[in-house]
Amino acid sequence: MAKTYKNFIGGRWVAHSGDYFEDRNPADWRQVVGRFPKSGRKEVDRAVKSAQRGFEMWRKVPAPQRGEVLRRVGDVLTRRKEEIARQMTREMGKPLAETRGDVQEGIDTAYYAASEGRRLFGRTVPSELRDKWAMSVRRPIGVAGVITPFNFPMAVPTWKIFPALLCGNAVVFKPCADVPLTGALLVEALLEAGLPPEVIQLLHGGGGTVGSAIVENPGVPLVSFTGSTETGALLGATCGRMHKRLSLEMGGKNAMIVMPDADLDLALDGVLWGAFGTTGQRCTATSRLLLHRKVHDRFLKMLVDRTVKLRLGDGLLPTTDVGPMINEAARDKTAEYVEIGTAEGAELVCGGRPGRGARLAHGWFYEPTIFAGVKPRSRLEQEEIFGPVLSVVRIGSLEEATRVHNDVRYGLSSSLYTRDVQAAFRVIEGLEAGITYVNAPTIGAEAHLPFGGVKETGNGHREGGWEVYDFFSETKVVYVDYSGRLQRAQIDTYGGG
Repeated sequence: MAKTYKNFIGGRWVAHSGDYFEDRNPADWRQVVGRFPKSGRKEVDRAVKSAQRGFEMWRKVPAPQRGEVLRRVGDVLTRRKEEIARQMTREMGKPLAETRGDVQEGIDTAYYAASEGRRLFGRTVPSELRDKWAMSVRRPIGVAGVITPFNFPMAVPTWKIFPALLCGNAVVFKPCADVPLTGALLVEALLEAGLPPEVIQLLHGGGGTVGSAIVENPGVPLVSFTGSTETGALLGATCGRMHKRLSLEMGGKNAMIVMPDADLDLALDGVLWGAFGTTGQRCTATSRLLLHRKVHDRFLKMLVDRTVKLRLGDGLLPTTDVGPMINEAARDKTAEYVEIGTAEGAELVCGGRPGRGARLAHGWFYEPTIFAGVKPRSRLEQEEIFGPVLSVVRIGSLEEATRVHNDVRYGLSSSLYTRDVQAAFRVIEGLEAGITYVNAPTIGAEAHLPFGGVKETGNGHREGGWEVYDFFSETKVVYVDYSGRLQRAQIDTYGGG
């Protein structure tokens, strides 16, 4: 009998009087990981009111002390790393090596956030008037709504929750309904580390019900969302109408460029990891490979030879290279794009089928798939698939590669393999992307640098690094006039006024 889990509202784990949904193992859909509450607007309202109480207390805790709590969260996650990684693999499928890395990202983010508790810098600047002091300070905002996806069930929530807490906000957290258990384990770690209970609220359920209710609640002044561009647009309309602060991290159609002077063995390792790590279910996944014509045929053969040897399977098994997709709908979407690519005249050179064999029969497996001869502006080359499908485009120059790279609606991550330092810096300047890697794949962001993209990938904010703390706090300017007389600034003091 699968365990039944609860929401965390009002400082305690609370029973649910309504319906539940099942969290199932995508490698074997017969296995139920747990039962979780289908929350609704009533639970959201209670959670927001509790978070408002938590905020009024938490905002008064000095930032270095808030950082100390997050440091202890890092310690808890370190101690429970293997347990959490195994549970994460059970509920979302990627191999243990990847889920361990996912937890480690959360650990790194916790320790980085802890250090920022002593670095919430304001500015002190000269006043234009005598005997007057001018400065700015950072302040928390209120209750943060945090809505996260399935593919990084620990890393992405910590990118949002830890900075929000460090800045003094309370959090209402809704993990993706495909990965509710990892969200619950994260909240357990926060509480074990000593976070005051009403500062964090956990709500399970679907985005159309719980997520919408969080975004529409007037007691939530800021929202951080990672998910599809289409959903992000809807959130943007709501938050704009309600004057809420919103951070969006959305889609990608990332490309790796391989030039003739590249280390082809290194590039091969990079594209395999970039395209098929997490079964292609990353916003930073290498979805397009722009191969220079001088190395196209040779590199494509190298790539196909390695790809067909990748082993599909349960992520808990040490022999597995590629795990399942998250659910049936995701696998069906991938299959639809294989049909689209074939209809557009691209050459299917490997893959293109669901996983076969008895050991894969009950999971949502799909073979790593490569199309060659993909044309720029085709749907296969333009649209985000979020699955293990790589589109290979032949290019003749660095300038052409840059044009093809930029001619999509997204702009998250990019990659160039070359030994030419001049080419590298031209591409760094020319690619429309929030991230550019040189001689590394399109995946692999580090916790202490900003993460995000341009165009329809986001709305200008960044996660990770130092910039995310600007999103979760606001600037207050302070003037102290100790002259003992009325002083009038600017227009009254210039030009003889």
